[in-house]
Amino acid sequence: MTQQHITVIRGDGIGPDIIDSAIQILDKVGCNFAYDYADAGLMALENHGELLPEETLELIKKNRVALKGPLTTPVGEGFTSINVSLRKQFKLYANVRPVLSFKGTKARYEDIDIITVRENTQGMYSGLGQIVSADGEEAEAKSMITREGAEKIVVFAYELARREGRKKVTAVHKANILKSTSGLFLKVAREVAERYPDIESTEMIVDNACMQLVMNPHQFDVIVTTNLFGDILSDLCAGLVGGLGMAPGANIGGDCAIFEAVHGSAPDIAGMNLANPTSVILASIQMLEYLEMGDKAERIRAALKDVIETGDRTTKDLGGTHGTTEFTQAVLERL
Repeated sequence: MTQQHITVIRGDGIGPDIIDSAIQILDKVGCNFAYDYADAGLMALENHGELLPEETLELIKKNRVALKGPLTTPVGEGFTSINVSLRKQFKLYANVRPVLSFKGTKARYEDIDIITVRENTQGMYSGLGQIVSADGEEAEAKSMITREGAEKIVVFAYELARREGRKKVTAVHKANILKSTSGLFLKVAREVAERYPDIESTEMIVDNACMQLVMNPHQFDVIVTTNLFGDILSDLCAGLVGGLGMAPGANIGGDCAIFEAVHGSAPDIAGMNLANPTSVILASIQMLEYLEMGDKAERIRAALKDVIETGDRTTKDLGGTHGTTEFTQAVLERL
């Protein structure tokens, strides 16, 4: 059996600490991966003079699966978002952001289990046509939705729902105002929904969806939406279960996938053994499920759940007093 190679981007700030935690856990559960390390972000800028070196792109292309820590894109002109660049480069059209309640967190709700499926390459978030006038008085950007792109992401959401035994898919839009782009997305979503009579299909305007997620989140199961709305809604959903430290993300294309912690690089606590590694551990669980290693994924999830529920060596954001290494050790002991 050929050994699975994983491209690992340790990232900036707390990235190396939490990625190392996830690697220890993957090894402990017996994944037998070969890890090929690559630079991106500020580390790459320092070592290679660019945020996303060609060697890193080639390694992702070669292995087709990557695990990534948080990256910092410097603020200012001349720096393109690394995450957006990766999504476009490898046609990672689907962004999958699950949120699941764990007892023992400071979350406001219990029993939350929602997956946001976000179109990842089109729409307002894609950065097309960004122009600022010479006098700095006007700015504009372009949003583009294609029928093909909308259909691919909606079909992805329904197939995911069917595969995981989910009961409902909610298409979130703003077609009442953005009649062209959001209107096309909603039209396609309605057409696709007819192909899945076994799954309940609903639709909701994005501002109402935000309110409903706060007031009654348990009505949602799978949400499918466009790029910018998905970015906002998935963070809102993370807030339902304790914050971005509890939320992983998967970027999936036809033959390539990148799994990541979705929170920032937190440079103020880098190297201080304070970071909660849960987000990237959950991302590694998504990676295992993608690689059809569901038994190992479930073992890690159960161990992680027990550590958080019992409060055994949890980090400060989870109400504990311990650090990254102690938290990791608690998970390792359960494996």
